Amino acid sequence: MDLQTTNMVSDRRLLKDHGSLISAATRTLDALAVVVSAVLAYAFRFGISGFPMPKSYIAVVAIAALLTLVMFPSFAVYRSWRGRSMYKLLSRLAVAWGTVLIVLVSMLFLFKAGADYSRAWFIYWAGIAFLLLFSLRLIVFRFLRAMRKRGWNHKRVLVLGAGSFGRAIVRRVVHAPEVGFDIVALLDDYEKHHGKIFAGAKVIGGLDLVANAVEQYGADEVWIALPLKAEARVRDVLRELRHSTVNIRYLPDIFGFTLLNHSVSEIAGIPVLDLNVSPMNGPNRIIKALEDRILAALILLLISPLLLAIAIGVRLSSPGPVIFTQLRHGWDGKPINVYKFRTMKLHNENGGAVTQATRSDPRVTRFGAFLRRTSLDELPQFINVLQGRMSIVGPRPHAMVHNELYKEHVDAYMLRHKVKPGITGWAQVNGWRGETDTIEKMEKRVEHDLYYIEHWSLFFDLKIIVLTFIRGFISKNAY
Repeated sequence: MDLQTTNMVSDRRLLKDHGSLISAATRTLDALAVVVSAVLAYAFRFGISGFPMPKSYIAVVAIAALLTLVMFPSFAVYRSWRGRSMYKLLSRLAVAWGTVLIVLVSMLFLFKAGADYSRAWFIYWAGIAFLLLFSLRLIVFRFLRAMRKRGWNHKRVLVLGAGSFGRAIVRRVVHAPEVGFDIVALLDDYEKHHGKIFAGAKVIGGLDLVANAVEQYGADEVWIALPLKAEARVRDVLRELRHSTVNIRYLPDIFGFTLLNHSVSEIAGIPVLDLNVSPMNGPNRIIKALEDRILAALILLLISPLLLAIAIGVRLSSPGPVIFTQLRHGWDGKPINVYKFRTMKLHNENGGAVTQATRSDPRVTRFGAFLRRTSLDELPQFINVLQGRMSIVGPRPHAMVHNELYKEHVDAYMLRHKVKPGITGWAQVNGWRGETDTIEKMEKRVEHDLYYIEHWSLFFDLKIIVLTFIRGFISKNAY
């Protein structure tokens, strides 16, 4: 390696070589944020005259700071998030801080000391601490991102494979300097690629040069972008690099598949590449269940007078039951009974068909049309949420016969059942609700549903709930 290259590599490694120092500083600042937020919450609750803090409060704050130092690393909040989603980091942070609070409350309960502390102070503390922890990460995240855009804290990558997949990887990295990777060269056994330049990176030779290329270019990582069938060549590469300490990553070309929450997990010590999995596992499942049950109970309590008024209106609008029950697919495609206020006159359809309501549908009563336009007919589904059959936020459940129809025409249609169906969803707040009289409309709805599942977080749910209220329940597409 020449002197110029050596100096360039040294400059770009300045932050990277201090990665452990940055991690240690972040851990210390997290504990400090917990302490500072407790003091701010105490001042907010008791005022300046309440100081100094009692020793019992100081002891609880010290325990919380210690729990933060011990427990946060278990939730992978200090791992490298280079090129990863900030939202996933924040969801991990929320779970980590929530777990610390649960452990702390449990300890107070066991020692029968809960009554000695102000509940308001504890709630203020929980909220302020999360805001500080969030702000700290946002600052670090933005700082490192800015540094990477300026060429600092980069990692030098050697890509093995100059096929269509390898070239796509190079283009993505080149157009995203903030992720902090530099493609220094490519290697490929296909001789016609030798000497060619793709997005600024040159194919310098075959895979047999990998060990020399790592040393020559000062590569920090080797990315293997070979076809799945090239197992023998991958083994050869690993053997060539057996004496090297370079990071080696295998990038399987799986993006021709329809993916959902793809990640790497471990089962019985075996690494597993997840292609299509539900995000509702582990802590996420608990968070979602608590969110649904708590909000549904509060909402039902608040709207109970409205439910009674609507029930009377439905009863007076036409003969028949107040509640309409329909069998639909729920989580994992299991059948569930979904409740709605009846909006149509009693009628029978031939052969068990389910015909979607259309504009000026003669089956819909005048009062029912009002309920459908305002989405008030969906309110009984909060009972479904309390039963655990539905969520407040999720893909809208479709009639079973519609599922049978569309699953043959819309790719990945049934993947929307990887979570519980919802009363409102990402598709609905973006205007994709009401009649789906074309395949294209259903494709857009499914596209939004899968985006929601792929990017699920507690914050995303709250955003959709807020947007549901801001954009209103009334829609021109609902009839």
